[in-house]
Amino acid sequence: MIPALPFRFLVNRRHGTPGTVVLPESGFRRAKEEIASWSGYAPTPLLDLPDAAQAARVGTVRYKDEAGRFGLGSFKALGGAYAVARLLVAELAKRGVASAATSAELAEGKYKEATGRITVTCATDGNHGRSVAWGAQRFGCRCVIFVHEHVSQGRRDAIARYGAEVREVKGTYDDSVREAQRTAEREGWFVVSDTSYAGYTEVPRDVMQGYRLMADEAAEQFAPAVPTHVFVQGGVGGVAAAVSAQMRARFGDKVKVVVVEPEKAACLLESGEAGEPVAVHGDLDTLMAGLACGEPSLLAWQELERGAYAFMAVPDEAAVACMKALAARTPPVVAGESAVAGLAALLLAAREPIARTALDLQPDSRVLLFGTEGATDPEVYERLVGRRPEAVAAASGSGAGASSG
Repeated sequence: MIPALPFRFLVNRRHGTPGTVVLPESGFRRAKEEIASWSGYAPTPLLDLPDAAQAARVGTVRYKDEAGRFGLGSFKALGGAYAVARLLVAELAKRGVASAATSAELAEGKYKEATGRITVTCATDGNHGRSVAWGAQRFGCRCVIFVHEHVSQGRRDAIARYGAEVREVKGTYDDSVREAQRTAEREGWFVVSDTSYAGYTEVPRDVMQGYRLMADEAAEQFAPAVPTHVFVQGGVGGVAAAVSAQMRARFGDKVKVVVVEPEKAACLLESGEAGEPVAVHGDLDTLMAGLACGEPSLLAWQELERGAYAFMAVPDEAAVACMKALAARTPPVVAGESAVAGLAALLLAAREPIARTALDLQPDSRVLLFGTEGATDPEVYERLVGRRPEAVAAASGSGAGASSG
């Protein structure tokens, strides 16, 4: 499906060692019950990719297509908006407004005078900010989103459509994270981040518990079979850690989780090599915009340092080739730049003997991939694939893969 390209590969020598419970089961059950109650909730589809299975010489490849999640175009809708709801409920209780408000009451505007005086904020490459803005609009609070200078205008506009103020920060994603934190401390705002650091873990934990629902749905849809391998995107590590935790909760040690990053922003692989969280520096110039992160999330690393079986870093060319391959297959799949990292890693590892052997990829292996976004910036998608996302989606008889922004 794609040409042979160089990649980096690391088997995690700490895989399977005891560690901290990052995401308690009680927290996931609460997140699942809450999100499943929201208007518009429905499990996203799990697609069979027999052409990818043939190319990788494995038994099954299945792709969890998150393009239609709550109309936001990515899995991030599960995390940021849930964390906003949790934060508002807790803050209303602290302020003596409501001891046990529900998200339904927030959405109805029952406490809009109080929630309207609360501001949430975060940094984003696009998708998380859209989720937080959507949650703020849905549950009735103010929202300010920080983007770094390389975030596309299409992604900025998509955030602004949900009523958020968008502010630019010079530098990288990690610079925007720091600016969001500084501004929040100065203004008395609340950071709703999907990355965690010392002294800031509870909100990111809620975000990750929301992400676990995606993996839980996939496990149910995969049944009665159990995946042997999962290839999942890295970034700061939040979604990879959520997937790792849920795979272990469902299947114990039966699933090998491979964490995939862009070669120019491989902070998790570098951390695996170092044996501790480390940052990578530079402009993090990758087409996989949602994965352009240089510093691991503290909570995510605590899970991945023992839960990840291996780490991979793949070139941008592989992502573009996978986007084109998915658009050209029958039926076509609209996948954004960050959605295909796992597919790219599978196809590259499967054809390289050392990586294939290390991962124990066999003719009967069952591989689960997470297509974490659709075309969240249609202009970028068209530039890379050569076709508008709605045209690709129309060929399949569905517009689910195209996003309005």
